[in-house]
Amino acid sequence: MHIDSHSLKHVAGCYPRPMANGLRERWRINAMRTIQERALDLFDERGFDAVTIEEIAAAAEVSPSSVYRYFGTKEGLVVADEFDSWSQEAVEEILDVNDPVGSLIQVVLTYEAAPEQGSQPQGSPWRRVRYFFQEPSVRMAACAALDRASQRIAPLMMTGGQMSPTQARVAANALVFGYFGALEQWYLDGGIHPIATYVEEGLRPLRSIWSKPNEPDASIKIGGMGQ
Repeated sequence: MHIDSHSLKHVAGCYPRPMANGLRERWRINAMRTIQERALDLFDERGFDAVTIEEIAAAAEVSPSSVYRYFGTKEGLVVADEFDSWSQEAVEEILDVNDPVGSLIQVVLTYEAAPEQGSQPQGSPWRRVRYFFQEPSVRMAACAALDRASQRIAPLMMTGGQMSPTQARVAANALVFGYFGALEQWYLDGGIHPIATYVEEGLRPLRSIWSKPNEPDASIKIGGMGQ
C-alpha cells in the first residue's frame, strides 16, 4: 500500500471522526484545544521548563485548576489528544480487529497527517510532537499515554478468538509503540512528509500478524505457555 499526499488528504477528509456528545462535551474539547494552543505558544517562545501552569492558565483565560483538571500535569498537556476522550464504544467502532494497522493509519490520516510546511515545519502537529522527543519528561508522559491506549486496545484484539490474552497484549503494545517509533523517525527526518507514510512503512511487518488469520497456529510453546 503506497500513500501519496493526494491520497492522504482524500482519505483523511472521508474518514469519520468520533463526535462529541452534547454541547457541554464540545465546549470541553474546544477549551482543551485552546489551552493546549496557548501552552504551545508559550513553550515555543520561552522553552518548556520556563513556563508554569499558572502562566498557561492566564494566557488561555482559565483558572489553573481547570488546566490541572483537564490535563493533570504540564507534560500531560502536551501529549493529550482526542483519543483520550473517546469512549470505549468509539474505539471499538474505529478499530478493525482484522486490520488494526490499517485502522491506525486511518486515525493518523485524520488527526496527525502533517500538512506540507516546506523545509521548516512550524504548524501542528510538528510544534506539539517535537516536545515528545526533546523533553524527557514529556517522552515519559507520552509512553504512559501509549500504555493506557494499549490497555484499551488489547481486549479488542481477542475478538473472534484469534488471539490469547498474552498475544493480544503483545500485539497491542507492538501496534501503539510501533506507532511511536514511526513518529520519532518522522521527527528525526524533520517532519517534512506526512506521518502516515512513516506509520505505514514502519508497521508493515506487523500486518502479517493479521493477514492470514485462518492459517494453523505455528507459535512455539515455551514452558507450557501459549495456546
